[in-house]
Amino acid sequence: MIVSISVVLLFLIIAVIFVRNGALKFSHALVCVLLGFFLAGTSMAATIHEGLAATAQIVGNLHP
Repeated sequence: MIVSISVVLLFLIIAVIFVRNGALKFSHALVCVLLGFFLAGTSMAATIHEGLAATAQIVGNLHP
């Protein structure tokens, strides 16, 4: 759950930066958000969640 919140905050910060710089229009950001909500309601949501969790675990196990 903490990883999910961190990823959401990271994407939110990136989206805000893009909107402020004019690289991403508000309408495009809204479409991306709606796509995320619709994907969360599909059967692919579990697969996406597992993939993100596995990636976070791999990154978390890296030691410089």
